[in-house]
Amino acid sequence: MRLGTLQADNMQVYAVGGAVRDKLLGLPVKDRDFVVVGATPEMMVAQGYLPVGKDFPVFLHPRTREEYALARTERKTAPGYKGFVIHADPDVSLEQDLARRDFTVNAIAQADDGSLIDPYQGQLDLASRVFRHVSAAFSEDPVRILRAARFMARFEDFSIAPETMQLMRDMVAAGEVDALVPERVWQELARGLMEVHPSRMFMTLRECGALVRILPEVEALFGVTQPEQHHPEIDTGVHVMMVVDYAASMNFELPVRFAALMHDLGKGITPRELWPKHHGHEGSGVALVKAICVRLRVPKECADLAVLATRYHGDIHRAQQLRADTIVKLFGAVDAYRRPERFVQLLQACLADARGRLGFEKVDYPQMDYLLAALQVATNIDTAGIVENTTNPAKIGECIIAARAAALTEWINK
Repeated sequence: MRLGTLQADNMQVYAVGGAVRDKLLGLPVKDRDFVVVGATPEMMVAQGYLPVGKDFPVFLHPRTREEYALARTERKTAPGYKGFVIHADPDVSLEQDLARRDFTVNAIAQADDGSLIDPYQGQLDLASRVFRHVSAAFSEDPVRILRAARFMARFEDFSIAPETMQLMRDMVAAGEVDALVPERVWQELARGLMEVHPSRMFMTLRECGALVRILPEVEALFGVTQPEQHHPEIDTGVHVMMVVDYAASMNFELPVRFAALMHDLGKGITPRELWPKHHGHEGSGVALVKAICVRLRVPKECADLAVLATRYHGDIHRAQQLRADTIVKLFGAVDAYRRPERFVQLLQACLADARGRLGFEKVDYPQMDYLLAALQVATNIDTAGIVENTTNPAKIGECIIAARAAALTEWINK
């Protein structure tokens, strides 16, 4: 199959980036990107390609809708990831275009005949399972720190070259990470959370010093002790990493994984003299979670579940010790009657919390089935009959709550 439809003699098309990398690794190829050498925007449009690039010339293939970018170079002019001058010209060579890419394993191109162009020894780094920067220009784009961390979450057997890690540290020290816009930070964090081993993303960010700049509330958890009988891993930061990895192992959705990351933030502000106990950390963590969600502009679905998991995971863990009226209040507080699907996600986050502990990876968690059954009991009361037989409309809500508590009391005592 030909890579593209461009036919002019002076125009050449190459597959580049992750598609080439993943093919060489024997992984499924999802999205393919192409670079076009020797073309102008006018030439692309003339052949039916649709221009879509805002910052540099990118075009959609008229049939496949795959992205084709003109070969380009970049020059840093200001802090952050937007401070670049882009130069796209027919005279820009393939090697020049590949030189601006982040890692050598992403700087391999494939020609139409299947041959590989690998001027920066990316295939050697693929064989060694190493992420290594192509050039010093890596330091000009702070998003690459986030991408490196995200790649570590996806590729479990890869490491970051020592010189690349040092470059990342230097970038953090120079304040480059501070110039990142919230939307881009969230985008990369969300993608990393959805990888197979998300803890590797956060540990990579810790290693280069970026986590304390991006998520200081998570950084603060490392070194905070917990009761050993409940948390043999002791360190709260280690526990949270185990929780997000368990959520990933269960293929839970993004809101659950983000809630898993956020749920214990309150422990990071427990006074040291109270360690290893953290009474009330659920309530104290809520403000921290809300602040992160505002700062990073976290989508509402993720933000809401993270707040609920933070506030109520302790109550859910104690579900079988709760009185019927307390369970009814819990259901109301988390809007379980109207949002049962979100309640399931909340329970999934709590399951991850329970099993994200050293030696507890397969512990029974009957609280999940118990609360789902309790919700069914509370939902099945005759609300229509209560409405019909309550003479004071202002008392309807109270009567429904009382009926639910009575039904649950009977169910619990069976």
